[in-house]
Amino acid sequence: MPLRRLAPLLASPRRRLRSSLNPSLAAMSPAAAHLATAAGPDEDLCASAAGSEAEDLAPAPPLPPPPVSAEERVERAWAHWRRLGSPRLLVAPMVDNSELPFRMLCRRYGADAAYTPMLHSRIFSENEKYRSMEFTTCKEDHPLFVQFCANDPDILLQAAKMVEPYCDYVDINFGCPQRIARRGNYGAFLMDNLPLVKSLVQNLAANLHVPVSVKIRVFPRLEDTLAYAKMLEEAGASLVAVHGRTRDEKDGKKCRADWDAIKAVKDALRVPVLANGNIRHMEDVKNCLEHTGADGVLSAETLLENPALFAGFRTKEWKEDGDENGDSGLDQTDLVIEYLKLCEQYPVPWRMVRSHVHKMLGDWFRVHPEVREELNKQNKLTFEWLHDMVMRLKELGGRVPLYRKESALETTLDGLASSNA
Repeated sequence: MPLRRLAPLLASPRRRLRSSLNPSLAAMSPAAAHLATAAGPDEDLCASAAGSEAEDLAPAPPLPPPPVSAEERVERAWAHWRRLGSPRLLVAPMVDNSELPFRMLCRRYGADAAYTPMLHSRIFSENEKYRSMEFTTCKEDHPLFVQFCANDPDILLQAAKMVEPYCDYVDINFGCPQRIARRGNYGAFLMDNLPLVKSLVQNLAANLHVPVSVKIRVFPRLEDTLAYAKMLEEAGASLVAVHGRTRDEKDGKKCRADWDAIKAVKDALRVPVLANGNIRHMEDVKNCLEHTGADGVLSAETLLENPALFAGFRTKEWKEDGDENGDSGLDQTDLVIEYLKLCEQYPVPWRMVRSHVHKMLGDWFRVHPEVREELNKQNKLTFEWLHDMVMRLKELGGRVPLYRKESALETTLDGLASSNA
């Protein structure tokens, strides 16, 4: 399964993106210039991609698609969703964390589809190094949503056209609530500028051949949320993913997602709707789909700790009461080893590898904090060192298993299958 880094949209499909789309550092924004020159071991790729270069498969840019009626757009939205297999279990977009090796690990353990990390549309269109480092895919990495943040319709379209040949949806992030999104005027802070939101969606929908999806948060008032979602559908969104929290509700552990609001959006729209929030294990998946009527669910934070969530595995925190004998035989050190092997196959920056190791081994590091300190002291990581670290954890004892009940999983999967029929 060869690695694909971004191929060009120039006259020859065998050349890489350069020339006018890669201005000099002097002409770049400060952020783009930093990315092009950033040094430090964690910014290096975790392995050489030699021998696994991208397949330059991008065709010449096609003409914009002809306009269609609202009814045709809804029909096409559902036809596309069904062609993809009506995915129910999706890896949410996570900055620096939903990169190719992690997506592939989650797909091994039940994920039906996945989002890329949020990509900055302006930097993506300006900076070749950013494109090469932050976006990779492969033949098996589908269905795939490529997500951008943006506040300029033309720049967003330029970036979207670069990834259009490689994905199943181009997604716009209208949900990021972080301070950097406020400063950059994107994500959930565009909820204050709905005309701009509408123009971003309309411009993509009118000029791309792949469908446009959006990921949103809810307003404090339900009627505002419904008006917002309907506007997005009318503007051309073929799928709406709803995070059931407001932009001020940043802490998912303190603020429960509002499934009632997601249900109201699902009832109001005619295109597929995905639910995001409160997904910690497969019973939550079943309950969320039943409560909201959504067409699928997204998980983020829980997957970082337990990439096998969608295969029915639970961490100790969420194991069922009285389930002392449900040790599945799988644990997070096993998942880390799988992830590291995928990173050798699909190189990504070391900062992403470091982040995942910390997240997946968090329970183990609480038992053996001295090993975590050793990891933190490593200025430059290697696969050999990381494999040795995992072996040391295993040898030190205090194993933290993942839990799984086959009977409970079968009941949940049967419920999902019947609701998908």
